[in-house]
Amino acid sequence: MTSPALPAPAPAAVSTEAPGPDPLGPDPLGLLGLDVFGDGFVRDPYPWLDALRSDAPVHRDPVTGLWLVSRYVDIRRVLLDPAAYHPDNAQHSVVPLPVPVLRVLARAGFKLPPALANNGTDSHHGLRRVVTRFFNAQRVAAAVPVIERIADELLDAAQARLDATGSSDLFASYAQILPCRVLMELLGIDGVDPATLVRWSDASLELFWGRPDPERQLELAALVGEFHQWLTATVGDTEARPGSFVEALRRHELPDGRPLDVATAVGACFFVFIAGQSTTGQLIATTLHRALSEPGLWPRAAHETGLAEAWVEEVLRREPPVTTWRRVTARSVDLGGVALPAGAQLLLMLMGSGSDPEVFEEPERMCPYRANARHHLSFGVGRHRCPGASLARTEAAVALRAAARRLPDVRLTEADQEPPILGLLSFRAPLRVGVTR
Repeated sequence: MTSPALPAPAPAAVSTEAPGPDPLGPDPLGLLGLDVFGDGFVRDPYPWLDALRSDAPVHRDPVTGLWLVSRYVDIRRVLLDPAAYHPDNAQHSVVPLPVPVLRVLARAGFKLPPALANNGTDSHHGLRRVVTRFFNAQRVAAAVPVIERIADELLDAAQARLDATGSSDLFASYAQILPCRVLMELLGIDGVDPATLVRWSDASLELFWGRPDPERQLELAALVGEFHQWLTATVGDTEARPGSFVEALRRHELPDGRPLDVATAVGACFFVFIAGQSTTGQLIATTLHRALSEPGLWPRAAHETGLAEAWVEEVLRREPPVTTWRRVTARSVDLGGVALPAGAQLLLMLMGSGSDPEVFEEPERMCPYRANARHHLSFGVGRHRCPGASLARTEAAVALRAAARRLPDVRLTEADQEPPILGLLSFRAPLRVGVTR
């Protein structure tokens, strides 16, 4: 059974230890062992990504069986050639799901046919058009007051916790919840608690993109099953709010004129809900943490016109929440000088492409207003480029500016200078942004 994507952290998915050996030793891709789930890679992936890019830009990882593609030019080529590189595996589970887990999902009626990220068929364009109507420039601009209002409400609570206890975690109380509440308002979703949606979304990420142990897999599968059943009931509700995302899906017709089936509509909702809340929450968390870590940036972000937006763009380039994405070769191809057979499973190292020195000068430096900052591939490129890119950028910039204004005198707690890190195959972010005064 295959599944989709898009963090409730499991022990196997979280890195809290000190970094491992320097991967730039005498045999960085062999004797020392590259492990994309390992603590060393999760904590500091850049030396590994640099080594891959310079020494083995198309490298078969013996642990996962995936071909790691790390140069900007090769990743862009793959994303722009959907005929040769199919998206079919984009939402498959990273590790095979054992029979007990498959039974839990089957009892919940879980299935996700091609809809958006994993859809290479002719139905993709129409479904994508439905989604983009809810995230186009006009809607995002109109949503700014909504984002600001929700941010202020959440910051009221964070400020109260700071006053009462001396510290507050801006990840759990702010970065995670803000995009979920915004998404619910924009898509016309109600009748469910935001914290529940976050928990379902994060469980889906961990089950399909992580390497949890069997006991944890069963716990996650139960939550994913609940999520899928709620989505199915929501899509099938004949009383869907007029003008809502669900109502738009219910009215959508496939290329052959048939109405969109419930399973595909659920698959579209599954992807949009997870991408719109979990990955955006991860982006906000990284944006806040990096801003608090950069000397002098936090007070400037509160009032300097355009700085919050420029900072978000640099975070997306250097430390994006979506670190990798997958493709499968439709035929034999030559990529980066390596002959790949049909059916080769590729892992596009999006995070590494943003630090490619052939494209970005001094890539290790965070440089707001970098001239070519938006050339990064963190939202993809081509027909599968993230339809919610504009909303994610806007939410992260508003979140940074609002937090810097409301909490001008905060700093990271000593413990959260190096917080635990979400370390899934395609997702990475701090799991705490603890602040104090």
